[in-house]
Amino acid sequence: MELHEKVADFTLQDDQDHTVNLRDFHGKPVVLFFYPKADTPGCTIEACGFRDTFKKLQNAGAVVLGISRDNPKAQAKFKAKYDLPYPLLADVDEKVCNQFGVLKEKNMYGKKVMGIERTTFLIGPDQTLVRIFPKVKPEGHAEEVLSAIKEWKKG
Repeated sequence: MELHEKVADFTLQDDQDHTVNLRDFHGKPVVLFFYPKADTPGCTIEACGFRDTFKKLQNAGAVVLGISRDNPKAQAKFKAKYDLPYPLLADVDEKVCNQFGVLKEKNMYGKKVMGIERTTFLIGPDQTLVRIFPKVKPEGHAEEVLSAIKEWKKG
């Protein structure tokens, strides 16, 4: 994905098994954060960061969507365990991961595996890509995204 490129619509199931389309949020900026796996240490820090910053992000007009390859049931458990106030999308068949190019080769205990590289995309109200946050460090990331939204809105 390139900056200022139109983001193609996608459809996924959320943690409640509802169908969610990107176009459902037309007219609002969307924070789409990809994380490797529900309820793992880094992902929990990142997801809770977005939880703790959620009201401020909402006040800035943004929609927050978390996305991983976990199934809706695993997403629901993760959401309930940490009281996450935003939808978690299940990209079980990796279609959206591939669309955004976040699947990368990783080294897991000496084995090469394909996994999600923690990446966040800020999508504008008109579905154009405004900002990419590659190789995200979970600590403080949500605040970084909030600052970027405020900067972008100043224009």
